[in-house]
Amino acid sequence: MAVVPQVSAIPVVGLAEFVAGDDVGSMIVERCESNGTALADGDLIVVAQKIVSKAEGAVAVIADQQPSDEALELAETLGKDARLVQIVLDQSARVVRAVPGVLIVETVHGFICANAGVDQSNIEGDGLVTTLPEDSFKSAAAIRSTIVERTGCDVGVLVSDTFNRPWREGSINVAIGVAGLDPLRDLRGTIDDFDREMTTSTVSLADEVASTAQLVMGESGRVPVAIVRGVEWERGEFPADRLLRPAERDLFR
Repeated sequence: MAVVPQVSAIPVVGLAEFVAGDDVGSMIVERCESNGTALADGDLIVVAQKIVSKAEGAVAVIADQQPSDEALELAETLGKDARLVQIVLDQSARVVRAVPGVLIVETVHGFICANAGVDQSNIEGDGLVTTLPEDSFKSAAAIRSTIVERTGCDVGVLVSDTFNRPWREGSINVAIGVAGLDPLRDLRGTIDDFDREMTTSTVSLADEVASTAQLVMGESGRVPVAIVRGVEWERGEFPADRLLRPAERDLFR
């Protein structure tokens, strides 16, 4: 029988509140050292988008917004603050669906999600929201570079966020930025358990890892980072659109 890998998710507890200008990679390394959780070759480090956004200053003040006509019209449909809707529109390439209480958009990054990832949760101060990092792949690469330099360990880094999915209740943690690893595992051409060749199977390894990490990160409790250990992954750098399905193959648009 084939050897089945044993995968574990280790929470990085005790991290301080992140503010603009913080070095996320250094803070992760220092906290791992303090916790006695030494990083190792092959570890995958999952970092919540929220702390990356805070460290990069991706924060907007609701009171500072001047709603456009489009924002005012959408706000009436949605039953939401037009200033908050304007922040979402500023982060969006197009509106996919707008119904009372729900605004689904395609972000400027190419993600299809609610409110363009604009979020009021887990941020200190009233009237503030975080937006997604400008380039989560670049953010992941910077965090990885710091960790590799400080520890000498060959690790991969994923920036994650929680998205809802079509036809499924509940959100799930997915990767919105990846550095050091191939986020996809292409199984086409491999043989299944009954000696048949697989012709269509491509697995989103990055999303699987992000979801595994979320089991210990949670939605609250100040655990924005986790180490996923025991996963086999392919080293390398891959383009930011690696996880995005091309429009011509997207049957749900």
